[in-house]
Amino acid sequence: MLAFGLVTAQVTATASIASAVPDIKDRIAAIPGVRIISEGTSGTARTFVLGIQQPADHRKPRGTRFEQRFSLLHKDVSRPMVLHTSGYNLSGTIGASEPARLVDGNQLSVEQRFFAPSRPSPADWDDLNIWQAANDHHRIVKAFKEVYGAKWLSTGASKGGMTSIYHRRFFPRDVDATIAYVAPNDVVNDRDVYGEFIRNVGNDPSCNRRLEGVQRQILQQRDVFVQRLEAAGYTFRQFGGAHRALEVLVLDTPFTFWQYGTQEQCALVPGAGASADDLWTFIEKTVGWDFYNDAGVAPYAAYYYQAGTQLGWPEADESAVDDLLRYPGVSVPRTMVPADIRFPRFDRHAMKDVDRWVRLQGSRLLFVNGQNDPWSAEPFRLGPGTRDSLSFVVPGGNHGANIAKLPDAQRAAATAAVQRWAGVSAPVAALDAGADPDSLDALRARRG
Repeated sequence: MLAFGLVTAQVTATASIASAVPDIKDRIAAIPGVRIISEGTSGTARTFVLGIQQPADHRKPRGTRFEQRFSLLHKDVSRPMVLHTSGYNLSGTIGASEPARLVDGNQLSVEQRFFAPSRPSPADWDDLNIWQAANDHHRIVKAFKEVYGAKWLSTGASKGGMTSIYHRRFFPRDVDATIAYVAPNDVVNDRDVYGEFIRNVGNDPSCNRRLEGVQRQILQQRDVFVQRLEAAGYTFRQFGGAHRALEVLVLDTPFTFWQYGTQEQCALVPGAGASADDLWTFIEKTVGWDFYNDAGVAPYAAYYYQAGTQLGWPEADESAVDDLLRYPGVSVPRTMVPADIRFPRFDRHAMKDVDRWVRLQGSRLLFVNGQNDPWSAEPFRLGPGTRDSLSFVVPGGNHGANIAKLPDAQRAAATAAVQRWAGVSAPVAALDAGADPDSLDALRARRG
């Protein structure tokens, strides 16, 4: 009876301790300025869509505020935390990124400021820059480190990878390491190599010549395609008309083909004398007729604003069709942003500063790029002062390049680095399956 009584007492004590530990929902709700918008589950993880009050201008913390959306995928407060961003809107699906799966970790996914609904009202577009966004991330990290005390990683793909690096530049100790996928680094915007890259990418030069042929054939039949676009119900006020929008789309075709396509898909590129139907179908499957119109570009005004003021952009290669263009030079960020949003002078210092930090002071950085991805034409490069960092290229890879697609030895090295930085033993025994917010389909939906 005495032994049974001791066991009963121990069980009761253990249960009392467990019940005394606040539920994660209560701990989140107790964070100042954070609001729980919704909750759910993903596999065995709990999920929350959250909002946090952010200063529109971090130099004026008591001024105008806005609610920034983000999500939490929660497994256990003792597991590592991954700070993830797409650099765009918050995904409608809460899924673990590749680094979160590799370390079996928690994840915070943050919507970039000025992407609706995470936009101040009224919006002062001067407050949309990499320093302000880095401060957004810093305040979130600072708040949630009170709950999640294990190692922190940050990650993102494309513009999300860029955003993660910019955050580290301004707050290098917020997280322990950063994994940036297919992130371009346009250090000098006027020194552009994208056109040359696209003309020579892949292992079959005839593929690129056929892509140029597609561009020419569409512009030679521009009236036919404009009529089809207008008949489909698209409008083009932002572009100043359907003919201008068509030229932007045509110029983007080879870039987008290689961004999302593969060498094997060269077999689908129409040759000389293709019918309008065949050309229409090809564009629908590669670039998409539904993007370069008012409804397509409107959600991305904040991206184009950033590209045109700080990030830089790939200059459209007009060489194959310059004799057929009516509006040369139209494919620039200013075309995609409403005229009532003022563009300040392009900041030529911002990307040089970030690049210098990566090469001279960066640490625990992992870059993964795709060999055939045009965005990898100007990648981040490690330098003499970069410490404990790695950079890999997926052979034949496109904008969906990730660690899983690397050759065996490089995949093992990258995985080991991520797990070491996160302070977990390798390998992770089992991971919950889930949608990857940095999957190729998700990137394609965001166009970059």
